[in-house]
Amino acid sequence: AQGASLDEVVEVTERALANIRTIGVGLSPVTLPAVGKPTFTIGEDEMEIGMGIHGEPGMKREQMQTADEIAERMATAVLDDLQPQAGDRVAVMLNGLGATPLEELYIMYGRVYDLLAERGLTVHRPYIGEFATSMEMAGASLTVFRLADDELVELLDAPAQTPFFKHFEYGK
Repeated sequence: AQGASLDEVVEVTERALANIRTIGVGLSPVTLPAVGKPTFTIGEDEMEIGMGIHGEPGMKREQMQTADEIAERMATAVLDDLQPQAGDRVAVMLNGLGATPLEELYIMYGRVYDLLAERGLTVHRPYIGEFATSMEMAGASLTVFRLADDELVELLDAPAQTPFFKHFEYGK
């Protein structure tokens, strides 16, 4: 929409991707319509850390934890990998995978926000809800985007409308 060349779009996309980290936690399996049955099994008292949105295996299966504990686990993994510095601005997306109540996502976000604040990070913009789901799968993904420069902030704040993500300017 801004008239950037393809090379400019590639450059800013690569810069953005270098500053984004995501992790997911699955609490229940996904059932793909074409398959008609769950793609994997997981115990009612288990969770899978690092699971992909379509049920790709995670890094580790563990005992179920509280929403705060899961949020801390996800945030620590993402921040340890991203290595933001105190004073950095970040955008945060806490995405429900389809069967996680919005209230639980807000509980998780509260813990994520506290952890970011403890590290001296400023949340420029939070996104909490269902942005990319996996057919009623319980769980969440956490994405942290370090806004490394003013151009990334400007582009993040720009109006956008896609089937799964809408961002409008206030007052319009």
